[in-house]
Amino acid sequence: MTQINSVLGPISPDDLGFTLMHEHVMVSASGLYDSYPDLIGPDRETKAIACLKAAKAAGIDTMVDATTFDLGRNPELLRTVSEASGVNIINVTGWWLDVPRFIRGVSVNQMKREFIRDIEEGFRGTGIKAGILKCAADFEGVTEPLETMARAAARAQVETGLPMMVHSYPTGQVARRQIEIFKEEGVDLTRVKIDHSNDTTDIEYLEWILDQGCYLGLDRYPGRLVSPHMRTVTLKTLIDRGHADRLCPSHDCLCLSVMKENPDGTMPKDHESGLRNPDKYLYMHKHVIPELEKMGVSQDTIEMLFVDNPRRFFGGS
Repeated sequence: MTQINSVLGPISPDDLGFTLMHEHVMVSASGLYDSYPDLIGPDRETKAIACLKAAKAAGIDTMVDATTFDLGRNPELLRTVSEASGVNIINVTGWWLDVPRFIRGVSVNQMKREFIRDIEEGFRGTGIKAGILKCAADFEGVTEPLETMARAAARAQVETGLPMMVHSYPTGQVARRQIEIFKEEGVDLTRVKIDHSNDTTDIEYLEWILDQGCYLGLDRYPGRLVSPHMRTVTLKTLIDRGHADRLCPSHDCLCLSVMKENPDGTMPKDHESGLRNPDKYLYMHKHVIPELEKMGVSQDTIEMLFVDNPRRFFGGS
């Protein structure tokens, strides 16, 4: 049976339960949590644990933490938070958008080997193994450094069989190029999830992605480029068009990040993520699921979105 690497060790896809497929406990920069912890604010672990305990109490069993090395990945923090909250956390290997000058020019296979070590041996010195791969491109498209990372993640996917989540930019239909690269590398597209897909209401483009075999990560709530209501309308439209079995709603939310002073030197009263979500991981339960129910979406379909689809995505079935 397929086993998934969580930050506490291997779990079965059947143990995932209600799953949010794209979240973050913390986003910062590589090493910042250890080198400049005061920028993250006081009581960091306590805040993160409280945030995930609230999620667990609401019925959230598992979260995929999409924080790569360049986003400040801290697997030991995730292990602590998972143990204390009871929420399964699956962490990624791969790369986001920040490819610093000193690493540019490394080969695709060099990075592939590093990603595979994260999966098979664990993040260095921790024993915590990655459970999913990630690559990214945004409004600039698939630049040369990001293509290196995308091909490295793709080759790691082919060798390990792990699924892959993909930060994309739907306004520019960037997934067309990303999927072209995955095809060239021999990736099984049924193990790929194209994320941030609800930053557009372009159903034709989203159905093209689905036609390639991919899952859609409708994982920005409440978001900024499209209203929360229209995000849910897009989700409902895709359900009505027969795609419910490959849709993964989530928030792209976080508990911890750099706390930025107000101009007068005071700290904000409520530190929120860049996506301005005061409900954090509970937004789905408080707003999206009730709206879907009002639109006539059945409980069986809601369970498919949050339980069955993550289980099949990770299980490879």
